[in-house]
Amino acid sequence: MTVHHLNQLLLVCALVLLVAVAAVRISSRSGLPTLLVYLGIGVAMGQDGIGDVHFNSAELTQVIGYAALVVILAEGGLGTKWKEIKPALPAASSLALVGVAVSVGVTATAAHYLIDLDWRQALIVGAVVSSTDAAAVFSVLRKIPLPARVTGILEAESGFNDAPVVILVVAFSTAGPVEHWYALVGEIALELAIGAAIGIAVGWLGSFGLRHVALPASGLYPIAVMAIAVVAYAAGALAHGSGFLAVYLASMLLGNAKLPHWPATRGFAEGLGWIAQIGMFVLLGLLVTPHEMGDDIVPALLVGLILTMVARPLSVIVSLAPFRMPWQEQTLLSWAGLRGAVPIILATIPMVNGVSDSRRIFNIVFVLVVVYTLIQGPTLPWLARKLRLGASPGAADLGIESAPLERLRGHLLSVSIPEGSRMHGVEVGELRMPPGAAVTLVVREGKSFVPMPTTVLRLGDELLVVATDPVRDAAEKRLRAVGQGGKLAGWLGTGEVATENQRGHTAHQKGL
Repeated sequence: MTVHHLNQLLLVCALVLLVAVAAVRISSRSGLPTLLVYLGIGVAMGQDGIGDVHFNSAELTQVIGYAALVVILAEGGLGTKWKEIKPALPAASSLALVGVAVSVGVTATAAHYLIDLDWRQALIVGAVVSSTDAAAVFSVLRKIPLPARVTGILEAESGFNDAPVVILVVAFSTAGPVEHWYALVGEIALELAIGAAIGIAVGWLGSFGLRHVALPASGLYPIAVMAIAVVAYAAGALAHGSGFLAVYLASMLLGNAKLPHWPATRGFAEGLGWIAQIGMFVLLGLLVTPHEMGDDIVPALLVGLILTMVARPLSVIVSLAPFRMPWQEQTLLSWAGLRGAVPIILATIPMVNGVSDSRRIFNIVFVLVVVYTLIQGPTLPWLARKLRLGASPGAADLGIESAPLERLRGHLLSVSIPEGSRMHGVEVGELRMPPGAAVTLVVREGKSFVPMPTTVLRLGDELLVVATDPVRDAAEKRLRAVGQGGKLAGWLGTGEVATENQRGHTAHQKGL
């Protein structure tokens, strides 16, 4: 490649990114997952589109897709709040294991008898489409005010179920159906255990190090966090474990570790996540040859119908039976099993391994994902309202960034008061900060001043709070409590606990 070719490539990539960023506006208004827009851009650039770009490397697509998926899972893990998914972990784990097994069995049986695939091909299709996509689920769910338990289950499931599905697809693609099913179950259990152990270890060590080592520049923290997440994936994969589970768990630990300069880290991870999604989806769109899909549309619709209306609901019912969840929540969980780029990426594995009719498998998966995402994504908010599962929005959380003051043995907290925060109208003295913490500066409408105890805080204010090491966590907890419950937080049972109690009371009134 010459410098001239590099210049052309940079121009095309930059234009694609700008078009993709502008397309986010369209998808946000229509409620469609952004993956459909990005796939459309790739198809438009391909050999059947206006770009006439000929691209047919399944192996390169798989490699880039894996790399992008690592970044997407890392971004998803960093944004997952432990307090929200902790109660949902048992149910999410059951969905990611038992639910996947049920879904693979039902979908593979339908593919074998309805569209005349042999058992190896049918099992590959069943495994490929049984993974819910983290990017699709995260992009839709964060716009819908669902109950915390439902959101926690769906987010954790989408982060967990990639690991067993990848193992199944690789096993079926390289060796066909396994003679002894218990050997495959044992292999999956071992790989998941190795991945979980490495992910937890890397995440804990990384968060411990970043909390106790003051880096010379704030911009190094986001780089370090993402590097730790990639280390978790690579170490897990090289140890013959599940790298995808390792990166998700490590990122979740990092995201809940109250690291310095967290808002900057979060923004950096989101930016990388967007780039990964755009690049991955556009590349998958380029790999598709639309004029070859005519004969695969009806088979894809049949398999998708069985997956959506039979396999997914049955997997939810079976895997969540011990948890006695209300039927409304099970209905929503059944409909919210969104597919995205992950199944399409996994569909490249049989192509790379030379499985017969692998191109047909890829086309079926592509059509299925596009059609059923187009149906499921926009209808999720409507279904949530019909089931009366829309959670009422609570007070907005504060944006708090922490920077260590190493020599002073303290921390500088930067606090933003967003719209909806109950800190609006509270006097500085009414914050009742713990001894060792104090509000030292207020920035309002571009002007800064030292506040008095009687200074009334307003929406949009930026506060600088200095706290010593021993009271840093207590100071942040107190600020969040006031943001959620107002100045009486802690006296009348208001704050985060009260918010959860109020949600539970509301759910009880609705008969949920």
